[in-house]
Amino acid sequence: MKISVSPAPLAEQRKDALVVFFQGQEVLLPAGNTALKKRAAEYAKSSAFKGEAGQVGIFPLLDKAAAKQLILAGIGEAKGFHNALLEQAAAAAIRAGRAAGLASFAMASAIKLKGVSQSDYLLLTGRGAGWGTYEFSTFKSGGKKKAAPSLVFAGSVKDRTAIKAAEAQGASLLSTADLANLPGNEAPPSKIANWAKAMARKNGLTCQVLGKAELEKKGCGAILSVAQGSAQDAKMIILKHAGTDKKAKPIVLVGKTVTFDSGGISLKPGKGMGWMRYDKCGGMAVLAAMQMIARMNVKVPVVGILGAAENMPGANATRPGDIVRAFNGKSIEVLNTDAEGRLVLADALGLAAGMKPAAIVDLATLTGACIVALGHSAAAVLGNDQKLVDKLIDSGATAGE
Repeated sequence: MKISVSPAPLAEQRKDALVVFFQGQEVLLPAGNTALKKRAAEYAKSSAFKGEAGQVGIFPLLDKAAAKQLILAGIGEAKGFHNALLEQAAAAAIRAGRAAGLASFAMASAIKLKGVSQSDYLLLTGRGAGWGTYEFSTFKSGGKKKAAPSLVFAGSVKDRTAIKAAEAQGASLLSTADLANLPGNEAPPSKIANWAKAMARKNGLTCQVLGKAELEKKGCGAILSVAQGSAQDAKMIILKHAGTDKKAKPIVLVGKTVTFDSGGISLKPGKGMGWMRYDKCGGMAVLAAMQMIARMNVKVPVVGILGAAENMPGANATRPGDIVRAFNGKSIEVLNTDAEGRLVLADALGLAAGMKPAAIVDLATLTGACIVALGHSAAAVLGNDQKLVDKLIDSGATAGE
């Protein structure tokens, strides 16, 4: 999504729609937007729009208004606010506008929101707007092509670093989203490896792919055991960003990339098994992060490792009770073949540790027990370095994660 800045007030923007955020019943607009603020409040009062988190309302702007439509987007009450709600509101607003046939949008360049700086606001809403344009239409035919979307931040912006970051991050997320949504037959480990190679060339990263022979040579028996029952060979994909600080130790990001998880011989229930295409999304997060890191030219060297394998119950599949040996020489008894994620990660983390990094962070759709414990609104984090864990949680809160 193209993002630009205009010094003209929001009400004067000649766009398809103006986006105005609400915190409950409070209109979040900076000074100088009195008439627009009054119009937004009137629409909210006379409709079902209550400013709830994720709620969107689209209304016509009549008379001599520069824009055609007014989109109201709720972030919920102040008591329960967190940064993710602002990004989600921006995404919901743009998504609703796109569904209504709108292409050009404008938002205020700043709003008064406790704990949210202008930079945070620009990053969250800019990235959220990008997410709002996303549609998974790879397999659809005959659809009418929509006009390219654009967003203008109306008002003063002294530092545009956050806007550039929003564009870079939004582009990275959208480019990876289609790959994440592909089913197992369309996104086997080999295709993900090829996608990673192409992405690396485009963004100035290096990419190394370890296939079956290389993994056997290195002794990566854990990930190989997961792929035994599949016609698809496992791939260990290693992406590297050199960074500009040559003295710094690398940070390593590791992603579980199980392209389809049937459970193996410990077969999952058939209901909902199609969703197991998303067992690769730890790796998809690493792919997106490595793109962002390259495009933002992060100073610190970063390595991204994706352990890609398909877990199937074929004739050669690992059996419950089998013993396999991981890269680090540890032997593992496999009691349940649906615990394949920790086998994939065992070898990936072993390779990561050999790089003597400053820190390792792994991401995985590892266990449904996390949802039992925390529900759908929070992710779990475990670690052996509390300072690092605290940094991750704080960064996640700021970034809207």
